[in-house]
Amino acid sequence: MVQSYKTIRKSAEAQFVEKHSRFIGYIAPVTTVRQANEFIASIKSKHWDATHNVPAYILREGNLKRYSDDGEPQGTAGVPVLSALEKAGLTDCVCVVTRYFGGTLLGTGGLVRAYSHAASIAVEAGGVVTRALCKKMKIKCDYGFYGRLSPMIIEAGGVIENTQFEDNVIIDFYIASDLSEKLSADIIEASNGKFSAEITGEEFADID
Repeated sequence: MVQSYKTIRKSAEAQFVEKHSRFIGYIAPVTTVRQANEFIASIKSKHWDATHNVPAYILREGNLKRYSDDGEPQGTAGVPVLSALEKAGLTDCVCVVTRYFGGTLLGTGGLVRAYSHAASIAVEAGGVVTRALCKKMKIKCDYGFYGRLSPMIIEAGGVIENTQFEDNVIIDFYIASDLSEKLSADIIEASNGKFSAEITGEEFADID
């Protein structure tokens, strides 16, 4: 089973002009073909008057990669957009590059560079995040140990989701599965066996 992968942090857009043609790159995180197609349809609807709306997406589910040139010369649009996603090491994301023709032909090389650049700046705008299989964990400790425990979790690569201050302190956090055992052992050692973290679940989560 895949332990981690890279995807887009958030939906975003970026644009530039090349020889009077306007290129707008749109990108979004998705996990299914349906979500990808709905995003593509939304961009095509928004830019119904554009010369081209060139889509590409990569999904973990079924290890799918799809693209379309949407009327541009074969290999000059969809492939460069898909390649930009692959170069960034992304999956579970969809990108659409909208083009408004400005009256000047760009040529084969120019089209490839323009579509690749539009996709690349969309990736930059969306931000790349690593999503890893994580253990969701919970620990209850006294206030004396809390001051030491909180930084210990963070330094180990964990992410604290919630902290409850009651008679004791209860911390809910997650950490990459391959780091969880060491952190659990460190907590037991640091507290002389007084406190330990329990696993409450497992899921993919952002770790950076």
